[in-house]
Amino acid sequence: MYRQGGTTHIPIRINSAGMIPLIFAMSIVIFPGVIASYFVAASGQPANFATHVYNLFQSNAPLPEGIIYWALYFLLTFGFTFFYTTVVFQQQDLPGTLQKQGGFVPGIRPGKQTVNYLNFVVSRITWAGALSLSLVAIMPFLARLITGIQFVQLSSTGLIIVVGVALDTMKQMEAQLVMRRYEGFIK
Repeated sequence: MYRQGGTTHIPIRINSAGMIPLIFAMSIVIFPGVIASYFVAASGQPANFATHVYNLFQSNAPLPEGIIYWALYFLLTFGFTFFYTTVVFQQQDLPGTLQKQGGFVPGIRPGKQTVNYLNFVVSRITWAGALSLSLVAIMPFLARLITGIQFVQLSSTGLIIVVGVALDTMKQMEAQLVMRRYEGFIK
């Protein structure tokens, strides 16, 4: 039996959702504070319910109340990572594409078993991706706790963008070096 080109693999990313869950989670977390800001009591008046809600949903809230904001942000990022990964993976229809092109997963029957297997693998990989993305989401809070500096100008989305650009630049440089037959620097 002739094997064409060796083995192949299905590229499934650990964080296939990217930074979309961060954006969704941030939008939902800041929404109550934005609405409450319209009803905040004036500076000379006693605090009302809207003032308490506004103070509760601020990223720089003091520690007892700040935990609620950052824990909600962590949980929403975790949940949205699963939601978005599931939506994107179902939309790609990877098992159907494999079947149409004559591909298969060794040891797994084509059809429903392949769908179940790939969904199982993606859900397991997404646990690691969701946890890492959620930890990146609360990185400003952790940096504030560790350093003691109250106003850290570090955002989780900015961190994801910087790392993504750096990785993309490295891949492009590697491709240029390989194209010109230099030995690459990423091994």
